[in-house]
Amino acid sequence: MPAGDAFTPDQLHDIERAVRHAEEVSGLHFSVYVGGADSETRPFAIELLNELDDPDNTVLVYVDPAGRRLEIVSGAQARRQLSDTSAGLAALTMQTSFATGDLTGGLVTGVQQLGAHAHQAPLLHANNEPHKL
Repeated sequence: MPAGDAFTPDQLHDIERAVRHAEEVSGLHFSVYVGGADSETRPFAIELLNELDDPDNTVLVYVDPAGRRLEIVSGAQARRQLSDTSAGLAALTMQTSFATGDLTGGLVTGVQQLGAHAHQAPLLHANNEPHKL
């Protein structure tokens, strides 16, 4: 997570813990980038996503606090698990916290929400044998 100087060690720990939890419940990778964009926000966020190790299975949360910008972008596989509606709800939650000056709380809550919405139900294996009564 770039812009680590903007956060205290405790805040970084909270954000990293939220990322780990989201990854555990969803099976996806999550990345948070806080900083300014070199270009338009969405293309910049997509470029960041594509530079990651496994972009197809990743959800990237990009925040530019100074520019008041937020983008949530995801790879092809991640989009199958996380709907635009769910990402939009998480974005709204984050923006509400950001508006009150709580960048860390917004990121933590938003990432947790994204992970929960991208949660994969456990696979149930069907037993092909008939049940005995």
